[in-house]
Amino acid sequence: MGDKAMDAKHTHLNMIQGVVNRLSNNSFLLKGWSVILVSGLVALGAKESKPVFIYIAYFPTLIFWMLDGYFLWQERLFRSLYDRVRVLNPDDIDYSMNTLVVHNSTPPWISAVFSRTLLAFHGAVLITIVVAMLALIKS
Repeated sequence: MGDKAMDAKHTHLNMIQGVVNRLSNNSFLLKGWSVILVSGLVALGAKESKPVFIYIAYFPTLIFWMLDGYFLWQERLFRSLYDRVRVLNPDDIDYSMNTLVVHNSTPPWISAVFSRTLLAFHGAVLITIVVAMLALIKS
């Protein structure tokens, strides 16, 4: 096992880690946009006393939740690929970023959507919308 083979392995692992970092960053940004958009719609609904804006807030919340689940699922796939490459013989490195080789060993997309972290975050956003809707209806 030569230095060149080890360098190839480190390069491949760094490529995979870069994708994981971008997916994680995308998820973070998506959560921020979700809060901003929902807050704006709820505030607009309360200011105008029009619950239709609050009802509209459900749609982006669910879309952002599903998209966040997709990012988490992709992150899990790339983490599995990382673990696979980590134990490969350095001479077998081919720089493949294809996650199909780990697809069957990673839980499906829907399990990422309903993971504890996403359920807590997006569930809290949904509960906030419900509370705002009820408060507006009662006023």
